[in-house]
Amino acid sequence: MTPQMPAWLDPSPWLDGRGSTPADVERALRCDEPGPRELAALLSPAAHPFIEVMAQRARALTQRHFGRTISLYAPLYLANFCTNGCAYCGFASDRAQPRRRLEPPEAEKELAMLKEMGFEEVLLLTGERTSHAGFDYLLECVSLAAQRFHAVGIEAFPMTTREYALLAEAGCSGVTLYQETYDPRQYDRLHRWGPKKDYLDRLEAPARAMEAGMRTVGLGVLLGLSDPAFDAVCLLRHAGHLQRIHWKSGITLSFPRLRPQAGNFAALFPVDEAWLARLVFAVRIVLPDVPLLLSTRERPEFRDGMAGLGISKMSAGSRTTVGGYGGAEPTTEGQFQVSDKRSVPEFCAMLRNRGLKPVFKNWDNVFRDAEAGGHG
Repeated sequence: MTPQMPAWLDPSPWLDGRGSTPADVERALRCDEPGPRELAALLSPAAHPFIEVMAQRARALTQRHFGRTISLYAPLYLANFCTNGCAYCGFASDRAQPRRRLEPPEAEKELAMLKEMGFEEVLLLTGERTSHAGFDYLLECVSLAAQRFHAVGIEAFPMTTREYALLAEAGCSGVTLYQETYDPRQYDRLHRWGPKKDYLDRLEAPARAMEAGMRTVGLGVLLGLSDPAFDAVCLLRHAGHLQRIHWKSGITLSFPRLRPQAGNFAALFPVDEAWLARLVFAVRIVLPDVPLLLSTRERPEFRDGMAGLGISKMSAGSRTTVGGYGGAEPTTEGQFQVSDKRSVPEFCAMLRNRGLKPVFKNWDNVFRDAEAGGHG
């Protein structure tokens, strides 16, 4: 049975913007407090001639709120066990690939390598909750990471409020959980089996994480699964809903595009770089102070151009295989193919050459700790 979208998420009143005229786009660019209607206009075909104006506005807003800095983080894949049947994912349970998890001593070695690279923020990733890599395992890995890193985030599976609270106590400061697509029909078709098939449980999990005291929650959509304009408007609605009910927590947004992976699932709604760039510009205009992320999924040349042009946070030197930083030949396939394979020093040199400063420490967390009387 296809799930019903909650009233606060319903994007239909704003999707008329897809038929916008150039005059509508101009009004959106003049709007003092743009929202979903303006975002829809900026993503409409009528906005294409305004791409340079949007880019300049996005650059100015990014510099105003983030300076000329790019925050850096590293993903660490802890395990690729999974019970879900996501049609588009390389970790889906029907993929014929070796399964593995990092034992705690192995995780410590990977964390030490990332620390040596200069990172102060790490994102720990797993597949769906399993007996091989469940909550207790993730909690142990968070505790290990918190001993080394100033900011520890997780990208795993939806949890209860109590579980999120325990992770926060262990040193986890952020939860990333993408809805993938907000279209309930597409969601139901693409998530063939497993706990992730529960649309509403996943949709409500970020609010539980905030209620448990997480400092930041990362939202996103996987571009290529559904109408990208529909998903973008819903993403904005989701972010706005969370900001209203949990204003003390921060939000980050990401727009990963579907990449080649085990299973060879092809994008149902292909999104090219030009449209992705316009999406980033449009979201920056509507949400001027929210960190926007861009991962190593994208080509180096595209990432170079988007740094500081709406994007304020990026991964570098990433590996998407379990144990990928150890230097040995990978024994598992990655969740997706990495396009930007530059080393961390190479990536940082590019940023500096473009007049940008790579920042490894999450200063927002420092300020929050100071306000709370903590020591970071």
